[in-house]
Amino acid sequence: MSDEIKAPKFIATGDATAILPARDSGMKPITVIGTEAIRNGFDAGCIEQALNSRGAPGVTQLVLNPDAHMGYGAPVGCVMVSPTHIYPGPVGVDIKCSMSLLQMDLLADQIADRPVRRALINAILERLPTGPGKGQRSVKKSRRVNAELGRKAVIEGASREVCEALGIPPEWAECCEDSYHVGHDGSNGSLEKRLEELVGDIRGEAGVRFVKKIEQLGSYGGGNHFGECEAVELVEESSRSRSRQTSDERELDIGRGVDLNSHEFSDTMHDVADVFGLKHGCVAFLSHCGSRGWGHQLATGQFKALQEKFKRWDIPLPGGDRELVYAPLGTDEANAYLDDMALGANFATVNHMLINALVLEAFQEVLPGVKGDLVYFISHNIARREVVDNELSWVHRKGATRAFPAGHHGLKGTKYEATGHPILLPGNPRDGSVVMVAQPGAVKSCYSVNHGAGRALGRKRAIRELNQQAIDAEMDAHDILSNCRQYPADEAPAAYKDFAEVLRSVEQAGLATTIAKLKARFVIKDGDQADD
Repeated sequence: MSDEIKAPKFIATGDATAILPARDSGMKPITVIGTEAIRNGFDAGCIEQALNSRGAPGVTQLVLNPDAHMGYGAPVGCVMVSPTHIYPGPVGVDIKCSMSLLQMDLLADQIADRPVRRALINAILERLPTGPGKGQRSVKKSRRVNAELGRKAVIEGASREVCEALGIPPEWAECCEDSYHVGHDGSNGSLEKRLEELVGDIRGEAGVRFVKKIEQLGSYGGGNHFGECEAVELVEESSRSRSRQTSDERELDIGRGVDLNSHEFSDTMHDVADVFGLKHGCVAFLSHCGSRGWGHQLATGQFKALQEKFKRWDIPLPGGDRELVYAPLGTDEANAYLDDMALGANFATVNHMLINALVLEAFQEVLPGVKGDLVYFISHNIARREVVDNELSWVHRKGATRAFPAGHHGLKGTKYEATGHPILLPGNPRDGSVVMVAQPGAVKSCYSVNHGAGRALGRKRAIRELNQQAIDAEMDAHDILSNCRQYPADEAPAAYKDFAEVLRSVEQAGLATTIAKLKARFVIKDGDQADD
């Protein structure tokens, strides 16, 4: 391993920002978000992958977020921008892995008693299977999805027809970063054609596999996927409201095309919370999941096809890494990937919508009369077309979350235009999670923030080094219940970075502000040993 990797040449540009020069001195440096403590914690593999990714063909910008750690090809917790190429690696195998938050009108005090929370856990598990390969057929109170509805879901996403067929409130689609995705040509027709190529006759082998994958709609995966019941605590009003920007921040906004005079900005963080639909002292439910086996099948198929092409034509790999294969936009390979990514992303969207509908149904069974609404649904494993530095580009976010502030053109016409959209950041059950809103300073990170705390220990190391009895005792001391006999050691709070330091990095860098804190009351995980 080179000295460059052992001692990365970070150049601090602020209390929580820095740059990392690219290997090619003529390239724009990597933007690094994180305090000195965070930067010192980046593993060597993460830095090497960042340098490889920055030097990859067509890449114009790369951002490392404070949760960054070594992944496959590109680091988890990075943003890669390219106007000319599409990269499967900086999206990952769990296409559109996402967060969603359901807010209920139930007071947190009403679930203080452990028997009530245990009843809620059981009611949820009767509707929501957990773990690899598990589908709706494996639970008692399932909501079955047939092949025809499954086809519509992956082609249309959370359309009104799909939502109504699954018992999902159609208005929830308005609270999504993207409620549906289209194919490479901007149409559903290309997705329908691509799905026919992949599946064909529903009675054939590929069709049978498709049906099994579709049955996983409304389920959690393994690894770091979870459902978590929360008590919502709104933070005190920020000392600097959205309308009190510095002159430098205002000039930066104007330079990036943000129209500061097109609407009123909210004066307090509580106004923002009202727009989001957050309720202080009430129960919410936070979910982390993605496109399950369907997305994995699509992504691995794309990796294999591109890797075979690179090998056949002896195309150089960025950094020699097989996970950094790519396709120039406009090629058949790029079109196929964009179509497959959309098919996986539409599955993930409907999966989350159905999870939230089933969770609400479970709460209503145990506590009749409870009402709930979706706060937001947002991805952290996706490539989206956005304008970056006045150029239309594909912004790849791998373990990174979109962060559009008030006035951003991407929110025009939505209910978030005057506030910015909700950002859902999971920490860990012990230290809690947060809901944030972007600030104008997010421009420096390509309007992105981290997707959570980020791993500090690999899974095998966590299992080897962390004490199971101490983990379970800590959960009990914080009065957090779980469906697991033993909380998974590789998902223990100690396996993740210091969430307070990660949040400090985000706020000191001027990327986003905390609106609400979420305190875990119980957690749904896959209790079996499973891959992420």
